[in-house]
Amino acid sequence: MVELASSGQDITPMELAQATRNRGMPLEALRYDVTPVGLHYLLVHFDIPPLDPASWRLRVGGNVRRRLELTLDDVKARPAVTMPVTLECAGNGRARLEPRPISQPWLHEAVGTASWTGTPLAGVLADAGLEAGTVDIVFTGADHGIEGGEELDYARSLPLAEATRPEVLLAYEMNGRPLEPQHGFPLRLLVPGWYGMTSVKWLSSIVAVTEPFRGFHQAVAYHYQRSEDDRGEPVTRIRPRALMVPPGFPDFPERRRHVERGPLTLQGRAWSGMGPVVRVEVGIDGDWFDAGLAEPAGEWAWRGWSYEWGATPGEHVLSCRATDAAGNTQPLEQPWNVQGMGNNLTQELHVTVR
Repeated sequence: MVELASSGQDITPMELAQATRNRGMPLEALRYDVTPVGLHYLLVHFDIPPLDPASWRLRVGGNVRRRLELTLDDVKARPAVTMPVTLECAGNGRARLEPRPISQPWLHEAVGTASWTGTPLAGVLADAGLEAGTVDIVFTGADHGIEGGEELDYARSLPLAEATRPEVLLAYEMNGRPLEPQHGFPLRLLVPGWYGMTSVKWLSSIVAVTEPFRGFHQAVAYHYQRSEDDRGEPVTRIRPRALMVPPGFPDFPERRRHVERGPLTLQGRAWSGMGPVVRVEVGIDGDWFDAGLAEPAGEWAWRGWSYEWGATPGEHVLSCRATDAAGNTQPLEQPWNVQGMGNNLTQELHVTVR
């Protein structure tokens, strides 16, 4: 059963414990095309496993003609690809929902864009030789714990068509250096366009199966549920979102923004896993204006935007929203669901112009 906090209830001790272990990207870091590793968002379900790269092995099996057991050097010897990819937590925005689902209390900050290096998963699957009848590919990490009353390893699956996309990687470098322990060292899955729960960290095995995978983190967690009795739809692709670099400077601890009157360039980033971002609008006190778009950082990475605002003295509310090529636009009202998934409600910033 999912626990909910009533409207206005303070953060719970459990949420505080989660928030101290996990971290979001400070929104001023939207200025970077590629997020520095230390500023990239982080979510860890259980503990960070202490893995020895010398003894670590990736095992590939199940409905395949040839089982594989790969060392880290074996993986690195395969054809390598480097590309920027934006990752976002499926729970990003959860803490803005009312009532609030009790879990990791993200506001807007569970996102980051890194330059990832790895080898295409499709090549490894081809070497193993998928047998007829394969429907899912199951990825299991070395992180272990109890969730939903069950002791388990973190595991997720992808349908065969998604797993064999050429951009899906077995990644071993982030921003040109080996993965940090908290980001999945020595190897993680990277699935561009999907929310971050799919990019399994500390990858230990890949298994081809002939029936849909029904593990907890696939069949129970990460669903859009309208009520606790609703089985819900699985969370997959990233919904469109635009975020603004907070202008001016903040007060503490509320972080309300303060700027000087006159011309001011508002800027930020926008992304979607459902299609390229084709439009960003900036809201000034409820009126919407088209922003200028920069070239995308990559096919699966965020896109910069900017808007020239003539700031007049007083109190103002700034916002932004993205639209992708598939016609998906951020909502102006909260898309509530039981687990607090995919809340891409438009961002609002309260600004005092002096």
